Amino acid sequence: MTRPIIYVVSDSVGETADLVTKAAISQFNGKDAEIKRFPYIEDYQHIDEVISLAKLNHGVIVYTLVKPKMREYIKTQAERENVSSVDIIGPLMDKFQELYHKEPLCEPGLVRKLDDDYFKKVEAIEFAVKYDDGRDPRGILRADIVLVGVSRTSKTPLSQYLAHKRYKVANVPLVPEVDPPEELFQVSPDKCFGLKISSEKLNYIRRERLLALGLNDEASYANIDRIKSELEYFDKIVTKMGCKVIDVTNKAVEETANIIMNMKRY
Repeated sequence: MTRPIIYVVSDSVGETADLVTKAAISQFNGKDAEIKRFPYIEDYQHIDEVISLAKLNHGVIVYTLVKPKMREYIKTQAERENVSSVDIIGPLMDKFQELYHKEPLCEPGLVRKLDDDYFKKVEAIEFAVKYDDGRDPRGILRADIVLVGVSRTSKTPLSQYLAHKRYKVANVPLVPEVDPPEELFQVSPDKCFGLKISSEKLNYIRRERLLALGLNDEASYANIDRIKSELEYFDKIVTKMGCKVIDVTNKAVEETANIIMNMKRY
């Protein structure tokens, strides 16, 4: 028996029909088939050509066409020519139309747009990890958003939250004994946000952090005078940068993120 020929027809790239076809074939103990993909089918003439090929070679047509008239045409013409055909996406769209009580958009390629959105999110998350905590100052100039603040002002969780919104975020800790990277003063102030916090709140957060690590909460890290010194240094740096400052003392990460995103829009 010659290998059967499967004609994959789509009004987009045809990946969905191709994958489903291969998944179905895999269930038949390694049986093989020749798959011919016909992407970006937009008119009836192309459909007629595929049906003619399928009829000539005793093939099967598998299609994902989102426009109802195109689906109906290929179904009717295939039946007329005694060509086997399988509609992969149509029945599911019809079911969802009943479920949502709403007409589908019928726009080819939307799933690829969703994929692009997903990959942008992944890229942003990877960026936030790579340029977290000032580990590579080169990310400052490439970022959509740059966060600066002293230790324990939620820079990392805020970076990750914004990354899930597809923003590339770099964050930089400010420590009096360490000169900030020069890139902080080269990047546009419009991209930068200083995270301000009260000394009392920061003292509480750092003491809790030390206790959670099994350390003495009287360490200099949580010393109130040390904290005030760090906050003074923070004020000095963000003033020099000319960036916007957000008081995160009593704000959840989501609230701070929304403030930043709103500022970015206007």
